[in-house]
Amino acid sequence: MNFKRSTTSMAIALMALSLVSMTSIQQDAFAQNTGMSITATADKGSDTITVTGKTVSKISDVTFTVTSPSGSNVVAIDQISPDSDGNFVKIFKVGPTWTENGFYKIKAMQGTGANSLYTLKVFVEVTNGMTERTSATQSNMETGIFTPNTTNVAKDAGILLDAIIIENGSTMFEVTGKTDRVSQDITLKVTAPNGNVVKVAQISPMLDGEFASKITVGGPLWKQDGFYTVTVQQFDDPKYTASTEVDIKDGVVVPEFGAIAAMILAVAVISIIAISAKSRLSIIPRY
Repeated sequence: MNFKRSTTSMAIALMALSLVSMTSIQQDAFAQNTGMSITATADKGSDTITVTGKTVSKISDVTFTVTSPSGSNVVAIDQISPDSDGNFVKIFKVGPTWTENGFYKIKAMQGTGANSLYTLKVFVEVTNGMTERTSATQSNMETGIFTPNTTNVAKDAGILLDAIIIENGSTMFEVTGKTDRVSQDITLKVTAPNGNVVKVAQISPMLDGEFASKITVGGPLWKQDGFYTVTVQQFDDPKYTASTEVDIKDGVVVPEFGAIAAMILAVAVISIIAISAKSRLSIIPRY
């Protein structure tokens, strides 16, 4: 009787150990990095675009599709296999079918249809058959549970505009900001209070996305007093449009001291009240 009980207890222990082992193996198999990343690089005045990338899924080919700026023409299609580490490289040559000027969309997709794992895209500007300076990246790499048939495309931050920087003498101000797309120039526009456009400029962002432009005020276009609107834009997406205002009076920039002055006044009033209460002084004389 004791032997049977011992055998039963041993069997239960072995089953529990096997279950724990299987669970551990499954967790090790699925707990890994997931996602894919691609980066497109090109030199200004080149006819070559290099796309490098990495994926955690090495068993599926990566398919590339390059679409013209209008979206009506597919100018290149190719398919490559990642190496044993998940890395891949594809070089595109700007050819005779790249007749449009503008931003070509390079889409990389791993898997097709219902079996699609990841879909990413980057943009490269081409003008008269030559590329502009480009370093564009998109990634959905993340650490966690690997879930096939799910695309977690990284969200674009868009374009951000800083507060206006007033130069000494107030005859110039600087516009600064940051964008997550460095492959496209930024269009800067300054509009007067009456709606007239007084300044238009193109800004090329740095490789880290930072951009800056100095604007000189004065002249016949800046005679109207009031708030001038500064707008920066990339693409037609609202996330890539930002604006701010700068006050111009008599052809010079008006520094924004309102908030600071209010704070100073508040501190001064509080100090007077505190001193008066402590010294038991009265502002109004008593008779």
